[in-house]
Parts: sequence; structure tokens; C-alpha cells
Amino acid sequence: MNRRPGLSVRLKLTISYAGFLLVAGALLMAVVWVFLLRYVPVQVYGPGFVPNRSDLLRAFAPRAATAMAFLLVFGLLGGWVLADRMLAPLTRIGDAARLAAQGSLSHRIRMAGPDDEFRELADVFDTMLERLESHVAEQRRFAANASHELRTPLAISRTLLELARDDPGADLAEIVERLHAVNTRAIDLTEALLLLSRADRGGFTREPVDLSLVAEEAAETLLPLAEKRGTTLQVTGEKAAVAGSPALILRMVTNLVQNAVVHNLPAGGTVTVHTESRPDASVLRVENTGPRLQPELVPTLTEPFRRGTERIRVDEHAGVGLGLAIVHSIVRAHDGTLHIAPRRGGGLLVSVRLPGSGPLTPGGGVDPWPEW
Repeated sequence: MNRRPGLSVRLKLTISYAGFLLVAGALLMAVVWVFLLRYVPVQVYGPGFVPNRSDLLRAFAPRAATAMAFLLVFGLLGGWVLADRMLAPLTRIGDAARLAAQGSLSHRIRMAGPDDEFRELADVFDTMLERLESHVAEQRRFAANASHELRTPLAISRTLLELARDDPGADLAEIVERLHAVNTRAIDLTEALLLLSRADRGGFTREPVDLSLVAEEAAETLLPLAEKRGTTLQVTGEKAAVAGSPALILRMVTNLVQNAVVHNLPAGGTVTVHTESRPDASVLRVENTGPRLQPELVPTLTEPFRRGTERIRVDEHAGVGLGLAIVHSIVRAHDGTLHIAPRRGGGLLVSVRLPGSGPLTPGGGVDPWPEW
């Protein structure tokens, strides 16, 4: 953008300081004139020399002009120095912004001194840089992981195709079946990435959604999988109204229930889906039995392509490693919160809290968020 050249802020402040001193000096001279010189008689008669108004003006005017000139020079020099000191924090912030624009997000201002407006601005800028650096690093890890995950099925497909081309005695039916499975996984991964991108953008129309009905629909869809694994799937709770995208919320609940079924005991496991309406929000809880997880591992489960156990790598129902990442993005897009905690006996307790759609329950105080 082309802009016309203008005065620098430092020069503007310097001129402002000097102008202020000149105006203050002029007011002082006016006070001297109004309250002193105007009361001196024009002509004074008496023995000896008695100065009159003209004599005082001739003596006062040159010295007043000298004082005004001194105030002008002093205002310009002092204003230039003061403006430099006042703008020094902005210079540091500007340097940090230029470094960030060049791709260096690790630089921090860390401004010392009193807690004033410049310190607050610098702290806000440091916080922004920290979050931006974290976001960029997360995006780079995501891109690297996504590239790796997409490269694997493509490499397998190429190997199978080369086998079918170079080995006339190869079992083509088996190769086609394996190609179908690999291609299906690649399609699932691509769709999951697109859904994750859509959820992160948050560009969807909000409609009234009942979490209890969504939970029942997800459970009904995954009931055959639960029965195949010998897992008991139970849905309890009450109507819980939220405002959001029905498709995204259904995908969120389905992912949670599918994860709870897949990452469970080999036999005799349980999955409980519970919905609850509170005065300020609606809550969905998904609790399952399963292997014990280390507490430090739990916070990383919402990162893309992070897997809690290695056995899901060979599980046909385990998805592509984006299940909880998609859940986290959908919850965040709906201005909600996601809590994940390991159960003492093994498994997870996942709780989603979404803003309610209108009054949910009559009266009463706010039920506190449970401490896990």
C-alpha cells in the first residue's frame, strides 16, 4: 500500500512538547502583563527617575523574547530526548514484530520496568508469539504426521501393484482384497483430515441438538461392533439440549463411543454413555473399561495421530489416529470443554461440556464441574 510520507511520531511528540512550553511561556507573559504591567502609569511625575510603563516594556520585552527562544530550544531538545525514551518500548515491540514477520517466533520482548501500558502491550505480544509458535509447531507436526500416514498406504499399494505386474503366479484376488483394504484406509484418513479442517474453521450453522438422541443413535450404530467384541454398551441420562452442527456432534459422539469400544478389554468390557443437563451447560460422559494408561499419556491423546496403545495399529476398527483429535476440534468449535481422565481400574472417563441451548433445567444453583 502506497502512503504519503509524513512526520515521525518522535518528531510529532517533540513539536508537541516544544509547542506546549511556548504556550505555557506565552501564558506566563500574559499573566505578567495583565496583573502587573498594566497597572504601571503611563507617565510618572516625581523627583528623580521613576520608570513608567514604557520603560518597563522596553526592559521586559527583550528578556521575554529571549526567554521564549530559550523555551523553544529547550522544548525541542528536551522533547526529542523524552520522545526517544517514551517510544523505546514501542521500538522493541516493533523489532519483535519484524522478527516474527521474518519467521522467527522464538523471540520474546520480556520488557522489564513498572506495570504500565507499554509493559501490558509487550506482555500481550509475548503471549501472542508464544501461542503462535505453539500453533505453527503443532501444524508442522500435523503435516509431517499426515504425510507419513498418507505415504504408508500409497507405498503399500505400489508394492502390491508391482507384485501383480512382476509375478504372473500371484493370487490376484488376494492382491485386490488387500488393495481394497489399503485404499479404504487412505480414504478414511483423507475424510478424517477434511473433517478435522472443517471443525477447526468453525464455519457451520448452529441448530438445536439433543445429546441424548445423538448418543442413542451412535450407540445403535456401534452396537454390532460392541457385541462382536463382547462389550456391554449402555446409554443413560436425560435430554441435554445444545446448539451446534448435528453432523459434527454426531461424529464427536460416534468417535468417543467407538474409541471406548475398541480400546477396551478383550472380553467382558463395558461402555457407559451418559447425558446430563445442567443450568449452564449440557454434559456428555463416555466411560469404559480397558487397559491402564499412564497419567502423563492422557493429555497427548487429543493430538493428531497419537495412539494410546500399539495394538490399535493392527485393529481394523481403530480408525486412523484422528478420533480424539477430531473430538477435541469439534468441542472447541462449539465453545465447549473436553476432559479426559484415566480410571483407577483401567480405561478412560471422557467428559464433554457444551453450552446449553436455552434454559435446560428449572431453577437451582450451578452444579460444579466434577473434579476427577
